[in-house]
Amino acid sequence: MRKLIGVIGGSEASPEILGLAEEVGKLIARSGHVLVCGGLGGVMEAACRGARAEGGLTVGILPGPVKEDANKHIEIAIATGLGHARNAVIAQASDILIAVGGRFGTLSEIGFSLGIGKRVIGLKSWDCDAAIIQADSAEDAMSKALGP
Repeated sequence: MRKLIGVIGGSEASPEILGLAEEVGKLIARSGHVLVCGGLGGVMEAACRGARAEGGLTVGILPGPVKEDANKHIEIAIATGLGHARNAVIAQASDILIAVGGRFGTLSEIGFSLGIGKRVIGLKSWDCDAAIIQADSAEDAMSKALGP
């Protein structure tokens, strides 16, 4: 069974962070796994763009009630109508999460994920103690996500 790899990060991000997110998306697709995200812009869209460029499957768990709000690189849109509470759904649905940059919404996803025992890889993201496995590059993040 393919792993569901959550990519979390801000809806607004620097060009550097967006580039890293896109590379993570490409690597997820190349590994044959499924990218799960919040389905909107910024890091989410960049990661999905990378995954789709490599033929990967993308799932967006949207905060609003309208599937059409998803970014254009989402193949499966799940409209929740839950607002920020959808962050808990992303955490639960993902087998592993990679945080690329991010702000307070990303921090909430990290908290939900760690609270339920999920592995979280941080790539230029929050450093909340040893619970988040820090990565230096997109390749390093994927290696740590898929490693033991």
